[in-house]
Amino acid sequence: MGNRRKSRELAMQALFYMDMGQNDSNEMLERFCDNFTPSRKVLPFFLKLVKGVMQGKADIDSTLERFSDNWKLSRMSCVDRNTMRVAVYELLYCHDIPSKVSINEAIDIGKKFGTKESGAFINGILDSIRMALEKEEINVKDNIQKNRTGKYSDSKDPVLITPDGS
Repeated sequence: MGNRRKSRELAMQALFYMDMGQNDSNEMLERFCDNFTPSRKVLPFFLKLVKGVMQGKADIDSTLERFSDNWKLSRMSCVDRNTMRVAVYELLYCHDIPSKVSINEAIDIGKKFGTKESGAFINGILDSIRMALEKEEINVKDNIQKNRTGKYSDSKDPVLITPDGS
């Protein structure tokens, strides 16, 4: 398994842990890492994903709800919800990662940790989001700034701009 796949799986698991505890604080993330220590090769991308989802959670969740017909986030399985949160973060804010890669990784993680229906469910929602992004029906203003070391700073929250400008 590649380092990025392991980072994505651990990110989903960390977000699952925080989601189940209804606490997405840095303390909960530290507690997760104390118990499931990511390797040095996995840690940077893992932290980028988890912290990115934590920062952009409101926008990510509203995007998921917008494209999941007849499904509220609270009704989705925790695995599916957090797998898609990681993928939507990548789709919206990680422009160096091809959308097909983000979607395929999410499908595979959903199949591994979720139910037999997870792959198709995740694919349907994420592909709708991908198509809307390609048609520029979703405009993203990325306020996550790189610092001088080239690492992402979490000093600013990502902001999602809808077509009507709100």
